[in-house]
Amino acid sequence: MREEGAMQPIDLDEVAFYAPTYWDKMKDTIETYGKLDGENAFIFAEREPIYYNWVTLIRKDWLDQVGLEVPTSNEELIAAMKAFKEAGLGVENSPLITKSFTYFYNWIKDGTSEDELAKYLDLNVAPFTWEATKNYLQDANTKYNEGLIDPEFYLTTDDSLAKGKFVSGQCATYSFYMSNGTDVFDSLKANDPNAEVAVLGSTVSNTVADGYTAHYYEYPSYGMIMGINANATDEERAATYMFLDWMSQPENLTYLQHGIEGETYTVDADGIATQISDYSGDAKLSQNNNKDYWCLVQEVMGYGDKETDLKANKSLLAPDGYDWIIDEAYDICEKGIDGGLITPIFTKAVESTSEYSTDLNSLWQEAYVDCITCSPDQFESKYAEYSQEYLDAGYQEILDEKQSLIDEGAVLVVK
Repeated sequence: MREEGAMQPIDLDEVAFYAPTYWDKMKDTIETYGKLDGENAFIFAEREPIYYNWVTLIRKDWLDQVGLEVPTSNEELIAAMKAFKEAGLGVENSPLITKSFTYFYNWIKDGTSEDELAKYLDLNVAPFTWEATKNYLQDANTKYNEGLIDPEFYLTTDDSLAKGKFVSGQCATYSFYMSNGTDVFDSLKANDPNAEVAVLGSTVSNTVADGYTAHYYEYPSYGMIMGINANATDEERAATYMFLDWMSQPENLTYLQHGIEGETYTVDADGIATQISDYSGDAKLSQNNNKDYWCLVQEVMGYGDKETDLKANKSLLAPDGYDWIIDEAYDICEKGIDGGLITPIFTKAVESTSEYSTDLNSLWQEAYVDCITCSPDQFESKYAEYSQEYLDAGYQEILDEKQSLIDEGAVLVVK
Protein backbone atom coordinates (compact mmCIF):
# COMPACT_ATOMS: atom_id res chain seq x y z
CA MET A 1 0.00 0.00 0.00
CA ARG A 2 2.97 2.29 0.58
CA GLU A 3 3.97 2.22 -3.07
CA GLU A 4 0.37 2.96 -4.09
CA GLY A 5 0.39 6.24 -2.19
CA ALA A 6 -1.88 5.08 0.62
CA MET A 7 0.47 6.27 3.37
CA GLN A 8 2.45 9.42 4.03
CA PRO A 9 6.01 9.62 5.41
CA ILE A 10 6.27 9.98 9.18
CA ASP A 11 8.12 12.91 10.77
CA LEU A 12 9.85 11.37 13.78
CA ASP A 13 10.41 14.78 15.39
CA GLU A 14 6.66 15.25 15.27
CA VAL A 15 6.10 11.86 16.95
CA ALA A 16 8.61 12.77 19.68
CA PHE A 17 6.92 16.15 20.25
CA TYR A 18 3.33 14.93 20.52
CA ALA A 19 4.06 11.53 22.10
CA PRO A 20 7.11 11.84 24.40
CA THR A 21 6.19 8.89 26.65
CA TYR A 22 5.50 6.63 23.67
CA TRP A 23 8.62 7.86 21.83
CA ASP A 24 10.95 7.24 24.78
CA LYS A 25 9.79 3.61 24.90
CA MET A 26 9.67 2.91 21.14
CA LYS A 27 12.40 5.17 19.71
CA ASP A 28 14.97 2.42 19.08
CA THR A 29 12.43 0.05 17.54
CA ILE A 30 10.99 2.73 15.24
CA GLU A 31 14.42 3.87 14.09
CA THR A 32 15.50 0.25 13.50
CA TYR A 33 12.47 -1.12 11.68
CA GLY A 34 10.37 1.82 10.55
CA LYS A 35 11.87 2.69 7.16
CA LEU A 36 10.57 1.61 3.76
CA ASP A 37 12.20 2.77 0.53
CA GLY A 38 14.42 5.08 2.56
CA GLU A 39 11.58 6.94 4.27
CA ASN A 40 10.12 6.69 7.76
CA ALA A 41 6.92 4.78 7.09
CA PHE A 42 5.90 2.90 10.24
CA ILE A 43 5.50 3.19 13.99
CA PHE A 44 4.90 0.22 16.27
CA ALA A 45 3.54 -1.25 19.44
CA GLU A 46 6.00 -2.65 21.96
CA ARG A 47 6.57 -6.40 22.06
CA GLU A 48 8.24 -8.25 24.92
CA PRO A 49 7.42 -11.74 23.68
CA ILE A 50 6.86 -14.92 25.64
CA TYR A 51 7.49 -18.26 23.99
CA TYR A 52 6.35 -20.73 26.62
CA ASN A 53 2.67 -20.32 25.79
CA TRP A 54 3.04 -22.62 22.74
CA VAL A 55 3.19 -26.12 24.20
CA THR A 56 3.39 -29.66 22.83
CA LEU A 57 1.93 -32.34 25.10
CA ILE A 58 2.60 -36.07 24.93
CA ARG A 59 0.79 -38.92 26.66
CA LYS A 60 2.87 -39.58 29.78
CA ASP A 61 0.82 -42.64 30.75
CA TRP A 62 1.66 -44.21 27.38
CA LEU A 63 5.36 -43.51 27.89
CA ASP A 64 5.11 -45.20 31.29
CA GLN A 65 3.31 -48.14 29.69
CA VAL A 66 6.15 -48.74 27.21
CA GLY A 67 8.88 -47.95 29.74
CA LEU A 68 10.24 -44.74 28.18
CA GLU A 69 11.08 -41.26 29.44
CA VAL A 70 9.80 -38.07 27.79
CA PRO A 71 11.71 -37.73 24.47
CA THR A 72 14.36 -35.01 24.32
CA SER A 73 15.45 -35.53 20.69
CA ASN A 74 13.87 -36.43 17.37
CA GLU A 75 15.50 -39.86 17.56
CA GLU A 76 13.94 -40.48 20.98
CA LEU A 77 10.57 -39.29 19.69
CA ILE A 78 10.77 -41.79 16.81
CA ALA A 79 11.64 -44.54 19.28
CA ALA A 80 8.65 -43.61 21.43
CA MET A 81 6.27 -43.62 18.47
CA LYS A 82 7.55 -47.04 17.40
CA ALA A 83 6.94 -48.33 20.91
CA PHE A 84 3.44 -46.83 20.89
CA LYS A 85 2.74 -48.50 17.55
CA GLU A 86 3.84 -51.89 18.83
CA ALA A 87 1.62 -51.43 21.90
CA GLY A 88 -1.40 -50.45 19.79
CA LEU A 89 -1.41 -46.85 21.02
CA GLY A 90 -1.69 -43.53 19.17
CA VAL A 91 0.55 -41.80 16.64
CA GLU A 92 2.15 -38.36 16.31
CA ASN A 93 -0.26 -35.51 15.54
CA SER A 94 0.74 -33.55 12.44
CA PRO A 95 -1.89 -30.98 11.36
CA LEU A 96 -1.93 -29.61 7.80
CA ILE A 97 0.48 -26.68 7.41
CA THR A 98 -1.20 -23.85 5.51
CA LYS A 99 0.32 -20.62 6.88
CA SER A 100 2.93 -19.10 9.22
CA PHE A 101 5.69 -21.21 7.71
CA THR A 102 8.09 -22.08 10.53
CA TYR A 103 7.91 -25.89 10.18
CA PHE A 104 11.53 -26.10 8.98
CA TYR A 105 13.33 -24.17 11.74
CA ASN A 106 14.72 -27.28 13.42
CA TRP A 107 16.22 -28.38 10.09
CA ILE A 108 18.29 -25.27 9.36
CA LYS A 109 21.99 -26.07 9.41
CA ASP A 110 24.19 -24.17 11.82
CA GLY A 111 26.40 -21.65 10.05
CA THR A 112 23.78 -20.79 7.42
CA SER A 113 24.68 -17.35 6.03
CA GLU A 114 22.64 -14.22 6.69
CA ASP A 115 22.03 -13.83 2.97
CA GLU A 116 20.62 -17.35 2.73
CA LEU A 117 18.35 -16.74 5.72
CA ALA A 118 17.16 -13.49 4.15
CA LYS A 119 16.21 -15.32 0.96
CA TYR A 120 14.33 -18.20 2.54
CA LEU A 121 12.92 -17.19 5.94
CA ASP A 122 9.41 -16.02 5.15
CA LEU A 123 6.19 -16.51 7.10
CA ASN A 124 4.08 -15.93 3.99
CA VAL A 125 5.65 -18.30 1.46
CA ALA A 126 6.97 -21.79 2.24
CA PRO A 127 10.62 -22.21 1.13
CA PHE A 128 9.88 -25.49 -0.61
CA THR A 129 13.12 -25.66 -2.59
CA TRP A 130 15.38 -24.95 0.41
CA GLU A 131 17.44 -27.75 1.94
CA ALA A 132 15.80 -27.18 5.34
CA THR A 133 12.42 -28.05 3.82
CA LYS A 134 13.82 -31.13 2.15
CA ASN A 135 15.25 -32.26 5.49
CA TYR A 136 11.85 -31.77 7.14
CA LEU A 137 9.98 -33.60 4.38
CA GLN A 138 12.44 -36.49 4.35
CA ASP A 139 11.97 -37.00 8.08
CA ALA A 140 8.18 -36.78 7.79
CA ASN A 141 8.17 -39.21 4.84
CA THR A 142 10.09 -41.76 6.89
CA LYS A 143 7.75 -41.38 9.85
CA TYR A 144 4.68 -41.62 7.63
CA ASN A 145 5.83 -44.78 5.88
CA GLU A 146 6.67 -46.39 9.20
CA GLY A 147 3.19 -45.60 10.51
CA LEU A 148 4.36 -43.18 13.18
CA ILE A 149 2.30 -40.09 12.27
CA ASP A 150 -1.40 -39.67 11.69
CA PRO A 151 -2.06 -41.36 8.32
CA GLU A 152 -4.70 -38.72 7.53
CA PHE A 153 -2.76 -35.73 8.85
CA TYR A 154 -3.75 -33.70 5.78
CA LEU A 155 -7.38 -33.77 6.96
CA THR A 156 -6.49 -32.11 10.25
CA THR A 157 -7.11 -28.58 9.05
CA ASP A 158 -7.68 -26.73 12.34
CA ASP A 159 -6.94 -26.83 16.05
CA SER A 160 -10.27 -28.37 17.05
CA LEU A 161 -9.59 -31.40 14.86
CA ALA A 162 -6.05 -31.78 16.22
CA LYS A 163 -7.35 -31.53 19.78
CA GLY A 164 -10.08 -34.05 19.03
CA LYS A 165 -7.56 -36.61 17.81
CA PHE A 166 -5.52 -36.12 20.98
CA VAL A 167 -8.32 -36.33 23.55
CA SER A 168 -9.85 -39.34 21.79
CA GLY A 169 -6.58 -41.28 21.99
CA GLN A 170 -5.99 -41.39 18.25
CA CYS A 171 -2.87 -39.23 18.57
CA ALA A 172 -0.15 -39.17 21.22
CA THR A 173 0.79 -35.49 20.88
CA TYR A 174 -0.93 -32.13 20.66
CA SER A 175 0.55 -28.66 20.07
CA PHE A 176 -1.43 -25.55 20.98
CA TYR A 177 -1.41 -22.13 22.61
CA MET A 178 -2.06 -22.67 26.30
CA SER A 179 -4.68 -20.62 28.12
CA ASN A 180 -6.50 -21.07 31.39
CA GLY A 181 -9.72 -21.58 29.46
CA THR A 182 -8.59 -24.67 27.56
CA ASP A 183 -10.76 -27.76 27.92
CA VAL A 184 -8.14 -30.19 26.59
CA PHE A 185 -7.30 -31.66 30.01
CA ASP A 186 -10.90 -32.14 31.15
CA SER A 187 -11.82 -33.62 27.77
CA LEU A 188 -8.86 -35.99 27.86
CA LYS A 189 -9.75 -37.17 31.37
CA ALA A 190 -13.39 -37.59 30.38
CA ASN A 191 -12.36 -39.99 27.62
CA ASP A 192 -9.68 -41.74 29.69
CA PRO A 193 -9.61 -41.10 33.46
CA ASN A 194 -6.12 -42.63 33.65
CA ALA A 195 -4.63 -40.30 31.04
CA GLU A 196 -1.59 -38.24 32.01
CA VAL A 197 0.40 -35.70 30.03
CA ALA A 198 3.97 -34.47 29.88
CA VAL A 199 5.56 -31.50 28.13
CA LEU A 200 7.31 -32.61 24.95
CA GLY A 201 8.32 -29.14 23.81
CA SER A 202 7.52 -25.46 23.58
CA THR A 203 8.20 -22.83 20.89
CA VAL A 204 11.84 -23.76 21.39
CA SER A 205 11.51 -27.43 20.44
CA ASN A 206 12.71 -30.15 22.78
CA THR A 207 12.97 -32.80 20.04
CA VAL A 208 15.55 -31.53 17.54
CA ALA A 209 17.40 -34.12 15.44
CA ASP A 210 21.02 -35.03 16.15
CA GLY A 211 23.38 -32.53 14.55
CA TYR A 212 20.84 -29.69 14.44
CA THR A 213 20.03 -26.76 16.71
CA ALA A 214 16.59 -26.05 18.14
CA HIS A 215 16.03 -22.90 16.10
CA TYR A 216 12.76 -21.07 16.44
CA TYR A 217 11.00 -18.01 15.00
CA GLU A 218 12.10 -15.13 17.21
CA TYR A 219 9.84 -12.10 17.29
CA PRO A 220 11.35 -8.68 16.58
CA SER A 221 10.77 -5.99 19.18
CA TYR A 222 7.50 -4.74 17.70
CA GLY A 223 3.89 -5.82 17.72
CA MET A 224 1.22 -3.82 15.91
CA ILE A 225 2.54 -2.08 12.78
CA MET A 226 0.99 1.32 12.09
CA GLY A 227 1.21 3.93 9.37
CA ILE A 228 -0.39 7.31 8.69
CA ASN A 229 -3.00 7.57 5.96
CA ALA A 230 -1.94 9.75 3.04
CA ASN A 231 -5.04 11.93 3.50
CA ALA A 232 -4.56 12.53 7.25
CA THR A 233 -4.38 16.22 8.18
CA ASP A 234 -1.83 17.79 10.53
CA GLU A 235 -4.45 17.80 13.28
CA GLU A 236 -5.41 14.16 12.74
CA ARG A 237 -1.77 13.12 12.79
CA ALA A 238 -1.14 15.00 16.02
CA ALA A 239 -4.25 13.46 17.57
CA THR A 240 -3.01 9.99 16.66
CA TYR A 241 0.33 10.54 18.35
CA MET A 242 -1.28 12.13 21.41
CA PHE A 243 -3.63 9.15 21.71
CA LEU A 244 -0.69 6.72 21.62
CA ASP A 245 1.07 8.81 24.25
CA TRP A 246 -1.96 8.84 26.55
CA MET A 247 -2.31 5.09 26.21
CA SER A 248 1.41 4.56 26.92
CA GLN A 249 1.29 6.35 30.27
CA PRO A 250 1.51 3.62 32.94
CA GLU A 251 -1.62 4.59 34.89
CA ASN A 252 -3.74 4.67 31.74
CA LEU A 253 -2.31 1.42 30.35
CA THR A 254 -2.95 -0.32 33.68
CA TYR A 255 -6.54 0.96 33.66
CA LEU A 256 -7.08 -0.28 30.10
CA GLN A 257 -5.58 -3.70 30.77
CA HIS A 258 -7.10 -4.41 34.17
CA GLY A 259 -9.89 -1.96 34.94
CA ILE A 260 -10.56 -0.60 38.42
CA GLU A 261 -8.57 -2.03 41.32
CA GLY A 262 -10.85 -3.63 43.88
CA GLU A 263 -13.77 -3.68 41.45
CA THR A 264 -12.59 -5.54 38.34
CA TYR A 265 -9.25 -6.86 39.67
CA THR A 266 -7.15 -7.42 42.76
CA VAL A 267 -3.40 -7.05 43.30
CA ASP A 268 -1.33 -9.54 45.30
CA ALA A 269 1.83 -8.97 47.35
CA ASP A 270 3.98 -9.31 44.23
CA GLY A 271 2.04 -6.59 42.42
CA ILE A 272 0.36 -9.08 40.08
CA ALA A 273 -3.14 -8.19 38.97
CA THR A 274 -5.85 -10.86 38.85
CA GLN A 275 -9.22 -10.31 37.24
CA ILE A 276 -12.30 -10.88 39.38
CA SER A 277 -13.85 -13.59 37.26
CA ASP A 278 -17.49 -13.08 38.25
CA TYR A 279 -17.53 -9.30 37.85
CA SER A 280 -20.33 -8.21 35.48
CA GLY A 281 -20.76 -4.48 36.15
CA ASP A 282 -20.42 -1.48 33.88
CA ALA A 283 -16.59 -1.52 34.12
CA LYS A 284 -16.34 -5.07 32.76
CA LEU A 285 -13.48 -5.39 30.27
CA SER A 286 -14.09 -6.54 26.71
CA GLN A 287 -12.87 -9.91 25.49
CA ASN A 288 -9.17 -10.63 26.07
CA ASN A 289 -8.82 -7.88 28.69
CA ASN A 290 -9.47 -4.97 26.29
CA LYS A 291 -6.57 -6.00 24.04
CA ASP A 292 -8.33 -4.59 20.97
CA TYR A 293 -7.60 -1.17 22.49
CA TRP A 294 -4.19 -1.38 24.16
CA CYS A 295 -2.57 -3.53 21.45
CA LEU A 296 -1.74 -0.21 19.74
CA VAL A 297 1.05 0.31 22.28
CA GLN A 298 1.77 -3.14 23.75
CA GLU A 299 1.46 -6.63 22.29
CA VAL A 300 1.78 -8.66 25.51
CA MET A 301 1.00 -7.60 29.07
CA GLY A 302 4.08 -7.62 31.25
CA TYR A 303 5.68 -6.44 34.45
CA GLY A 304 9.20 -5.86 33.13
CA ASP A 305 10.64 -8.82 35.01
CA LYS A 306 10.86 -12.44 33.79
CA GLU A 307 10.07 -14.05 37.14
CA THR A 308 7.09 -11.80 37.79
CA ASP A 309 5.83 -12.29 34.25
CA LEU A 310 6.11 -16.07 34.65
CA LYS A 311 4.17 -16.03 37.91
CA ALA A 312 1.47 -13.84 36.39
CA ASN A 313 1.25 -15.92 33.23
CA LYS A 314 0.74 -19.17 35.11
CA SER A 315 -2.79 -18.11 36.06
CA LEU A 316 -3.43 -16.71 32.59
CA LEU A 317 -2.06 -19.68 30.67
CA ALA A 318 -2.87 -22.73 32.76
CA PRO A 319 -6.07 -24.14 34.29
CA ASP A 320 -5.96 -24.95 38.02
CA GLY A 321 -3.56 -27.80 38.69
CA TYR A 322 -1.62 -27.47 35.43
CA ASP A 323 0.69 -24.53 36.11
CA TRP A 324 3.60 -27.03 36.17
CA ILE A 325 3.21 -27.26 32.39
CA ILE A 326 4.05 -23.57 32.07
CA ASP A 327 7.05 -24.04 34.37
CA GLU A 328 8.38 -26.87 32.19
CA ALA A 329 7.70 -25.01 28.94
CA TYR A 330 9.48 -21.97 30.37
CA ASP A 331 12.53 -24.08 31.30
CA ILE A 332 12.67 -25.55 27.78
CA CYS A 333 12.52 -22.08 26.25
CA GLU A 334 15.21 -20.69 28.53
CA LYS A 335 17.46 -23.62 27.74
CA GLY A 336 17.25 -22.99 24.00
CA ILE A 337 16.71 -19.23 23.94
CA ASP A 338 19.93 -18.62 21.98
CA GLY A 339 18.51 -20.53 19.00
CA GLY A 340 16.14 -17.75 17.95
CA LEU A 341 16.23 -16.43 14.38
CA ILE A 342 14.73 -13.02 13.59
CA THR A 343 13.64 -12.97 9.98
CA PRO A 344 15.72 -10.41 8.07
CA ILE A 345 13.51 -7.50 7.03
CA PHE A 346 13.68 -5.99 3.57
CA THR A 347 13.60 -2.20 3.55
CA LYS A 348 11.91 -2.25 0.16
CA ALA A 349 8.76 -4.14 -0.78
CA VAL A 350 9.29 -7.63 -2.24
CA GLU A 351 6.59 -7.18 -4.85
CA SER A 352 6.74 -10.71 -6.27
CA THR A 353 5.75 -12.15 -2.89
CA SER A 354 2.39 -10.39 -3.08
CA GLU A 355 1.97 -11.48 -6.69
CA TYR A 356 2.68 -15.19 -6.26
CA SER A 357 2.03 -16.12 -2.62
CA THR A 358 -1.56 -17.33 -3.10
CA ASP A 359 -0.72 -19.70 -5.96
CA LEU A 360 2.43 -20.92 -4.24
CA ASN A 361 0.58 -21.66 -1.00
CA SER A 362 -1.90 -23.80 -2.90
CA LEU A 363 0.90 -25.66 -4.67
CA TRP A 364 2.75 -26.03 -1.37
CA GLN A 365 -0.11 -28.01 0.19
CA GLU A 366 -0.29 -30.40 -2.74
CA ALA A 367 3.47 -30.83 -2.97
CA TYR A 368 4.33 -31.30 0.68
CA VAL A 369 1.51 -33.76 1.31
CA ASP A 370 2.51 -35.81 -1.75
CA CYS A 371 6.18 -35.81 -0.72
CA ILE A 372 5.29 -37.06 2.75
CA THR A 373 2.82 -39.73 1.68
CA CYS A 374 4.73 -41.16 -1.29
CA SER A 375 6.81 -44.32 -0.99
CA PRO A 376 10.42 -43.71 0.12
CA ASP A 377 11.80 -44.72 -3.30
CA GLN A 378 9.70 -41.97 -4.93
CA PHE A 379 10.69 -39.18 -2.58
CA GLU A 380 13.74 -37.83 -4.44
CA SER A 381 12.05 -37.72 -7.84
CA LYS A 382 8.84 -36.18 -6.48
CA TYR A 383 10.73 -33.56 -4.48
CA ALA A 384 12.82 -32.60 -7.54
CA GLU A 385 9.73 -32.43 -9.76
CA TYR A 386 7.74 -30.30 -7.33
CA SER A 387 10.73 -28.05 -6.69
CA GLN A 388 10.93 -27.17 -10.36
CA GLU A 389 7.18 -26.64 -10.55
CA TYR A 390 7.37 -24.40 -7.48
CA LEU A 391 10.17 -22.33 -8.98
CA ASP A 392 8.27 -22.00 -12.27
CA ALA A 393 5.10 -20.93 -10.43
CA GLY A 394 6.79 -17.74 -9.20
CA TYR A 395 9.16 -18.79 -6.44
CA GLN A 396 12.21 -18.24 -8.65
CA GLU A 397 11.07 -14.65 -9.20
CA ILE A 398 10.74 -14.17 -5.44
CA LEU A 399 14.23 -15.55 -4.85
CA ASP A 400 15.69 -13.41 -7.64
CA GLU A 401 14.03 -10.24 -6.35
CA LYS A 402 15.19 -10.94 -2.81
CA GLN A 403 18.74 -11.57 -4.04
CA SER A 404 18.69 -8.30 -5.94
CA LEU A 405 17.58 -6.45 -2.80
CA ILE A 406 20.25 -8.23 -0.74
CA ASP A 407 22.89 -7.20 -3.28
CA GLU A 408 21.92 -3.53 -3.02
CA GLY A 409 21.87 -3.67 0.77
CA ALA A 410 18.12 -3.28 1.16
CA VAL A 411 17.85 -5.85 3.95
CA LEU A 412 17.99 -5.33 7.69
CA VAL A 413 19.58 -8.16 9.67
CA VAL A 414 18.86 -7.85 13.39
CA LYS A 415 21.07 -9.69 15.86
